[in-house]
Amino acid sequence: MEIRRRPLNHPLPPSTVSGDAVCRKASDALPLPLYLTNAIFFTLFFSVAYFLLHRWRDKIRNSVPLHVLTLSELAAVVSLIASFIYLLGFFGIDFVQSFISKSESDDENQHCIVHEARKGRCSIPTPVVSKLTTMDGSQHDEGLIKRVVSGEIPSYYLESKLGDCFKSAKIRREAVQRMTGRSMDGLPLEGFDYDSILGQCCEMPVGYVQIPVGIAGPLLLNGREYSVPMATTEGCLVASTNRGCKAIYTSGGATSVLLRDGMTRAPVVRFPSAKKAAELKFFLEDPLNFDTLSVVFNKVDIMMKSQTDVINGIPILIDVIFIRVAYVFISNQFIAGKNLYIRFSCSTGDAMGMNMVSKGVQNVLDFLQSDFPDMDVIGISGNFCSDKKPAAVNWIEGRGKSVVCEATITGDVVTKVLKTTVHALVELNMLKNLTGSAIAGALGGFNAHAANIVSAIFIATGQDPAQNIESSHCITMMEAVNDGKDLHVSVTMPSIEISTVHLIFRRQCWHSRSGTQLASQSACLNLLGVKGANKESPGSNSQLLATIVAGSVLAGELSLMSAIAAGQLVKSHMKYNRSSRDITKLGS
Repeated sequence: MEIRRRPLNHPLPPSTVSGDAVCRKASDALPLPLYLTNAIFFTLFFSVAYFLLHRWRDKIRNSVPLHVLTLSELAAVVSLIASFIYLLGFFGIDFVQSFISKSESDDENQHCIVHEARKGRCSIPTPVVSKLTTMDGSQHDEGLIKRVVSGEIPSYYLESKLGDCFKSAKIRREAVQRMTGRSMDGLPLEGFDYDSILGQCCEMPVGYVQIPVGIAGPLLLNGREYSVPMATTEGCLVASTNRGCKAIYTSGGATSVLLRDGMTRAPVVRFPSAKKAAELKFFLEDPLNFDTLSVVFNKVDIMMKSQTDVINGIPILIDVIFIRVAYVFISNQFIAGKNLYIRFSCSTGDAMGMNMVSKGVQNVLDFLQSDFPDMDVIGISGNFCSDKKPAAVNWIEGRGKSVVCEATITGDVVTKVLKTTVHALVELNMLKNLTGSAIAGALGGFNAHAANIVSAIFIATGQDPAQNIESSHCITMMEAVNDGKDLHVSVTMPSIEISTVHLIFRRQCWHSRSGTQLASQSACLNLLGVKGANKESPGSNSQLLATIVAGSVLAGELSLMSAIAAGQLVKSHMKYNRSSRDITKLGS
């Protein structure tokens, strides 16, 4: 039989990439969808196991030999063995599927080429190789790029169709360049694990941004030393924080205390009248109802185990982190006409916990619906929480971790290391951080540059950078002590929203997904000794990380204020925050 080869400029048949193409998976051999098949075999296994145990108990009581089986018992034994074999094999299906797809890819591709002339199209998509090493592979990519540019293939559909995240990013990147007519040569593409962000961190990637990570420290905090990773592109920031760490270390270290730990979520509900809204408000404020609401909320309370999830049709065994909810309370309520805003707060272990709290709040709302049928849930979040925006409620009541950190810096260190005086620092802090911020109408911004340090640590450790807004709420206090010889400095930060593991509720379970799980960010968390969830003491890792953030902010505040008091700010920035490279050459 003669094999007809496709000309180099001939695109692949539409069926190879279009929406009606069939992507063969190991689960396609099943007559039912995978989740239904799993449910059937789980039910079959436990039901026949219960049946056999019940029958054998009766046989033992009646002295009937166990090996004497009736027809129904024989069928139950066969069903038990069959279901056990299926369930045992299910946890290895991901490996089997990858092995099958790898071994059959070449055969399927040849099958398509041989029969293409007869059928005019092929139902098996040609696998996309990971590297452009052949002419056929280049031609295939070119066809995909053209279909993305024309809109025939949605850009977000590439990963699920190709099964290769790097290849998808490469094709998408080229398509974007052709559609915009602009080059992306300066944006790195290779050297990143795109599989690690699929379905959790970033959609439709075309590359990654390089942010340098510096180390400040050691920070001596509560008797322990920490090397603090900071991801930033601002010159002087790491050096300045490092100088503050040196001043704190030389003076004996800093002390940090966790004041409060509670993530919040505030739904908004509407009633036919303000009187009805007030009835629910009084109901929620009654201590007799608290225990019931707490039980309802804590349906989300599960501990750590492993789960099998299905992502893009592929079964994957995932470590699922379940953090026990220690307490829940309604921290505040507010009525606006016939609308009621209910602010729930609870501890969330080592997770930042917004999704966890949202699920618990949903449980409570569903429960209240039976007693208050005229309650209309407008939104699970009514901005009384309040997330990713400056709000007085967070400044006053706190959200996430509320921390205070203090240190006493000796006069000699202020003079020799910080190059200023205690009196100058105290006066500057009063006029700048306190009076100046008050004149500006600042909300939680009674500091020099807390957001600088918070953002740098957040990016390095995989936190949500947008939560820098409320996490940077800080008031810096300075006072002369020991007859004016030494300096007492403190920072109070009421709403640090941070985690060492992030949870997403998906398919009735909490999955560990976020930037904290990526390799680079995970390495930074490991450097601080707070990586992942603490199984022995849930929540202690994220609490420790919050105190490290506060200690680093203390160091940064101390150093910057000293630079301003000594008149060194402009000089330092001109020295460390300016490039000597010719920008005219860079622009060309």
